[in-house]
Amino acid sequence: MNKRFVGVLTFAFLVAAGASLVLYRVLINRTPTTIAGPAMSQVALATKDLEVGTVLKEDDVKVSDWPGAVPAGSTNQVKDIIGRGVITAIFAKEPVIASRLAAKGAGGGMAAMIPPGMRAVAVRVNEVVGVAGFVVPGMHVDVLISGNAPGGNQSLGTLTQTLLQNVEVLSAGQDFKKDSEGKPIMVQVINMLVTPTQAEQLSLAASQTSIQLVLRNPLDHEIAKTPGTAMQHLFNNGKVQPAPSELASRPRPVTARAAPIPVHAMAPAPPKEVPFVMEIISGQTKREQKFGGTPEGK
Repeated sequence: MNKRFVGVLTFAFLVAAGASLVLYRVLINRTPTTIAGPAMSQVALATKDLEVGTVLKEDDVKVSDWPGAVPAGSTNQVKDIIGRGVITAIFAKEPVIASRLAAKGAGGGMAAMIPPGMRAVAVRVNEVVGVAGFVVPGMHVDVLISGNAPGGNQSLGTLTQTLLQNVEVLSAGQDFKKDSEGKPIMVQVINMLVTPTQAEQLSLAASQTSIQLVLRNPLDHEIAKTPGTAMQHLFNNGKVQPAPSELASRPRPVTARAAPIPVHAMAPAPPKEVPFVMEIISGQTKREQKFGGTPEGK
């Protein structure tokens, strides 16, 4: 082998080994880049699942690290949330948000769930409504009333119409928890969330009429305009019959009459002639003599 070629190859090997050694030392002595972790914040978290109506105690919450941005409405001051009622279920290790708690001093239970300006009205329901399977907290219903309108047309019979629409069921009996499975609750009284005006209407309707609840989709907020119906309409294919007073006020149709049959006057019968009779007595002889008669009645 050529000595010159061997010398060049050996020189190249030494240079490569030296360069590798220098690069290795540089990489070892290089300060490693620190990867910044997410910013941690101190937030009050729930230590267990908190159901609706629970009044928070010290062992229900604790302050822990929370990665990332601080949730809106959260706090790290436990004393600010102790004693407030839960109005929306809070799960374990979830931040305690102010919007899920009742106002300070409101306590727990159903009263804390009533928003400002609203009212909870108790309505008695019959067995059909109570066992139908939809009177569970959180459902939305329409309220139908049936009865006889005062001063109305009594010939129509019982009237039924929609009184309220899209009303939220606040509680069923003593249970105000929202069941995720929607299981029916057998109750005789339910509480509905209404305005003060609607509360007056429901109170009067409950005492003077019969109430029926109709289930609706909670995402459907459209208010339907219905004319109501009456007993008479059910037997007339849904058509409205005019009232008797309206029938009397309507003009009667003119019908053609048959021409009168002429009556011819008949001439009176000629009077019957009565003969004139003269009685002639001669001695013991007696006879009658008739003469021409005169009309009867003369």
